[in-house]
Amino acid sequence: MFTLSQLESFVAVAETLHFGRAAERLSMTQPPLTRRIQLLERELGVELFDRTGRTVRMTAAGNAFLSDARRILGMSTRAVLDVRRVPTGEVGTVALGFTASAAHSVLDAVVGAVRTQLPGVDLVLRERVSGTQLDELRSGELDLALVRPPIPAGLHGHLLHREALLAAVPVDHPLADPDRPLHLRDLDGLPFVMYSPTEARYFHEVLVGEFRSAGIAPHYVHHLSQVHTILALVRAGLGLALVPQAATALGLDGVVLRPMAGLRGKPVELVAAWRADDDTPAIRAVREVLATGPRT
Repeated sequence: MFTLSQLESFVAVAETLHFGRAAERLSMTQPPLTRRIQLLERELGVELFDRTGRTVRMTAAGNAFLSDARRILGMSTRAVLDVRRVPTGEVGTVALGFTASAAHSVLDAVVGAVRTQLPGVDLVLRERVSGTQLDELRSGELDLALVRPPIPAGLHGHLLHREALLAAVPVDHPLADPDRPLHLRDLDGLPFVMYSPTEARYFHEVLVGEFRSAGIAPHYVHHLSQVHTILALVRAGLGLALVPQAATALGLDGVVLRPMAGLRGKPVELVAAWRADDDTPAIRAVREVLATGPRT
């Protein structure tokens, strides 16, 4: 099998059509260069150069082989550069989980930052609810997860994003009037589409805490897990709801999303989580990108 040094010699002679100048380019003398070409021709079973007379010309076989030789040399160079970048985390594959609501809030910023700062890292994106993400994080199916708190033992994380809750009201409901102030107390006793205490536990507990703090008790008519499904029921007039501010990106007709007084700041949090014992370079590099990004 031919060697890379033989290919380099062949390309140098092919580009200069002169053994002496090719030898100078390669910082070697002419006899060993000639020997490399002879060994390459013997390996391939064809003549690459016509050396009759005082000039050097490419044969048809040499012309055909030149593009492949350049491609092989280019691939070898890139392979060396890529493998040297692995320990720094500049190349690699990272499986990143995210919740459906994260796709409407921070996912585009996360993916954009990684692509800009780590173009050699390939992100494999997987949409999962928080509980499933945490299970797959522990099993190694995911490398990083964008989840709702809390973060269980054995995993590390940091706050990535914080956002407010908005009231979701049918467009023909009296509380949809933009001139009417809206307060959390207005939900007391009204039909309300609530988050599931099992499949959407985080949002369920956030809302229960808000209602308890305000001393109100909406009438739960349905328990669901996905924001877009909750908004569909609101549009159907089955009740009101509270949804994260990112839901404004859904642009659902027939539903008005309004800020509401009486809520405690921005109670909805999103956390980037990872295995505490995972120090894979590419994963560490992506974590550093997330850690230095803006927290909103």
